Amino acid sequence: MRKIRIADLDVVLGGGPDREGGGDGPLLVLLHGYGAPGDDLVPLARQLQAPRSVRFAFPAAPLQLEAGSPPDASGRAWWHLDMVELQRAIMQQDYATLTSRVPAGLSEARAQINALLDALIKDHQVTRQQLVLGGFSQGAMLATDVTLRAAEPPAALVMLSGSLIARQEWLPLMPARAGLPVLQSHGRADPILSYEIADELRRELSGAGLVVDFHAFNGGHAIPNGVVGALGALLGRITG
Repeated sequence: MRKIRIADLDVVLGGGPDREGGGDGPLLVLLHGYGAPGDDLVPLARQLQAPRSVRFAFPAAPLQLEAGSPPDASGRAWWHLDMVELQRAIMQQDYATLTSRVPAGLSEARAQINALLDALIKDHQVTRQQLVLGGFSQGAMLATDVTLRAAEPPAALVMLSGSLIARQEWLPLMPARAGLPVLQSHGRADPILSYEIADELRRELSGAGLVVDFHAFNGGHAIPNGVVGALGALLGRITG
């Protein structure tokens, strides 16, 4: 593993023949969730059963959250959240508000990830056909937004405990991604992002023609071992 600066983001690179992101194999770019440390998902690289040629990139979100505000979010974020409004909508099961909101800062985060992907393609021997883009929680939402809007999509999309947002913008974009492999997972008891909304997102993606491999599990806001196994299998298929 090594940490470098790419497109104004701190990125941990791993995997490949040298275990530091070298070579020309497929590349998984995985975006962490809200409030997590920038290297939160790095341990997954060691847990995944994937071909040795597979490489990993774990970028740290650019926004630093203040410790204790909120108490459980002392890490980093791709965009800021209105926690009071979010908690109100969750408590009232106001799914219309949760799925229709377009977060302030989403477009800026999307531009940062697009710049990162362009730099990886230019400087790290990877093509869009070898690129798997995904994330956990807020990172999954950002990965989905980038994928739906991309001029050329990645080889696959990974949504770990993500959610549907920007409904009026996302749904019309989905048919253009027909045939795209999607790995989606969500806990049935997730207290942070509704399982019902995740299942609605699955239905919308599948209805638009995307090939969704959906893993529901009896747990909360997490990445269980079964999902790690499914992600490793996806990377194996991309490797071919």
